[in-house]
Amino acid sequence: MKHFLRMFVQVCLYFYCKCLWRCLKFVVRKLTGRCELQRICYNTKPGAARTMKIEASLKGSKSKRLQTSVSVHPDAIEKTIDDIMELKRIDPDINPQLGVSLQACLLQIVGYRNLVAEVEKLRREPYDSENPQHEEMLLKLWKCLKPNSPLKARISKQWCEIGFQGDDPKTDFRGMGLLGLYNLVYFAEWDTGIAQQVLSDSLQPKYSYSFAIVGINITDLAYNLLVSGALKTHFYNVAPEAPTLTHFQQTFCYLMHEFHKFWIEEDPLDIMEFNRVREKFHKRILKQLQNPEMALCPHFAASESLINM
Repeated sequence: MKHFLRMFVQVCLYFYCKCLWRCLKFVVRKLTGRCELQRICYNTKPGAARTMKIEASLKGSKSKRLQTSVSVHPDAIEKTIDDIMELKRIDPDINPQLGVSLQACLLQIVGYRNLVAEVEKLRREPYDSENPQHEEMLLKLWKCLKPNSPLKARISKQWCEIGFQGDDPKTDFRGMGLLGLYNLVYFAEWDTGIAQQVLSDSLQPKYSYSFAIVGINITDLAYNLLVSGALKTHFYNVAPEAPTLTHFQQTFCYLMHEFHKFWIEEDPLDIMEFNRVREKFHKRILKQLQNPEMALCPHFAASESLINM
């Protein structure tokens, strides 16, 4: 009985707060002459703070048209903006900047959803040693990390030199599928100097860990940050429009490098402490992402493009 009463009170409180909030929004609109979307765009600077407020406002709207606007196809965004302006009775000629601001926000919101789908697709695709493209990527990883040491055979103990567990890396990609390979190759190809240094450090007895296996594990960390929505803060601050797979891979490079530095700072006794160190690192990144101003790798930011949106 007590459990039922508690649930009843919680339900009543929820509807009370919801009604109160809508009444408050109505009063504020009457007083300011602006709807919530206008107030957000005019009072909040571009970036994660604005986009996340716009996303919450659209999702929490009583209008189905507004609720579904966050999941439209990218090609339909312009028409969706027109629909929102019409529904909210906003004259685009009087408020031309509002449409531009809403479009920038929707591009990020819709783009994030599409990025999650793209990353999930790669994660679900298994490594196939019969696929020439998969094999080519794997060999590229070796060449980028060990340019002066030719691979003697496709099946070889040499793979252990870059942190795989056995003589055939394909078995190590099971957890993250092609996503793990994509990230490792991107890191090795575009951040070659840092990737080679991290690999070299990882082979030292003092810091000993398996570079490739840790890379796949950090891919899992990045994937979970993305799917949970935690990376919205970062992507909405660095991508002036839709975040892409490249943004995700750049974020992986940052996380890989930062984890390496964190591992050294923690000075673990051995690899058996990996899960403890990883969890501590994960919590630190999550805390950073709670700041709406946060950009994990600000050198990738296109902040100048955001100024007038």
